[in-house]
Amino acid sequence: MTGKIFFLLFGLLMILAAAEIFTNGVEAFGIKFNLSQAVIGRLLAAVGTTMPETILPIVAIFFYSGKSAEDIGVGAILGAPFMLSTLAFFLVGVTVILSHIRKRRKFEIHVEALSMKRDLLFFIPMYGAAVLLPALAGRIFALPVAILLILGYIFYAYKTFCCKESAGIEYTEKMYLWRILTSLSFAKKENPHVVAIVVQIVVALTVMIAGAHTFVESLEHVAVRFGMNPLLFALMLAPIATELPEKFNSITWTWKGRDTLALGNITGAMVFQSTFPVSVGLLFTEWKLSGMAFFSAMIALTSALIVLTELILRKRISPYTMLTGGGLYLIYAIILVAGNS
Repeated sequence: MTGKIFFLLFGLLMILAAAEIFTNGVEAFGIKFNLSQAVIGRLLAAVGTTMPETILPIVAIFFYSGKSAEDIGVGAILGAPFMLSTLAFFLVGVTVILSHIRKRRKFEIHVEALSMKRDLLFFIPMYGAAVLLPALAGRIFALPVAILLILGYIFYAYKTFCCKESAGIEYTEKMYLWRILTSLSFAKKENPHVVAIVVQIVVALTVMIAGAHTFVESLEHVAVRFGMNPLLFALMLAPIATELPEKFNSITWTWKGRDTLALGNITGAMVFQSTFPVSVGLLFTEWKLSGMAFFSAMIALTSALIVLTELILRKRISPYTMLTGGGLYLIYAIILVAGNS
């Protein structure tokens, strides 16, 4: 048992380390080709930091057989938008409050309102359709909804690329591989070569997949050992761990006053997580959402709707509004514990 817990943690560390390297490479790619802040934050960085929770259910569903493996996959798929719209929003609000108390910034959140509204206006109907239509009409809507979600994300990516209201990127770090190469005198130029960028991205992705294999196998054994429902175990545990890249990046950016990147990273990830991973669940699992799994999706949609409503009515977001995500998560956790006690 101790060995399985060790490999569970080791697999998680592999995923998170690879995600950081992957995101760093993706950001370098965006800088290399002079892409906007919206594209880097909402597409490249968002997809990069969602790779752990995207790969995790794919590995569980396609490489492991049995009901528990499928439950882990579905739990991870549902858990990602749930955690992003609750805990991630909450942590941004807390970070703004703490940095204001320390007189590092004003008590306000700076966002590109049009870009964030677009994110939420894509997320709410697409995720809502993926959850509600199969629940109401069964498997008959699985294929059409999956196709709609994929096409929806392609259209979302197109609109983000064509976004004119977004400025240049606020923050980036020097690419890790290029930093190593320059320190060893293998490279002399300040800007990284595109080949080095691609190599870093591919290597990080490979390590991430290996880590996901280790994590899923160990998670399945640990869930069974403790007598927990693998779906709920994966829904609560896996996303908290795999969403760390988004949470860490967003907290760092918010602390430094770079709110556009912070929230763009979260809402861009929400759009991605509500499309491609959900399509995999719709097409390759039973996707019979009920009980706490269905409730988690309703919580995610409610939190996103609260933020969207304030954006529409006030054209800004209050730090207090972001705290409601934590309240919704707490409600879910209390009901989950009460139901299993």
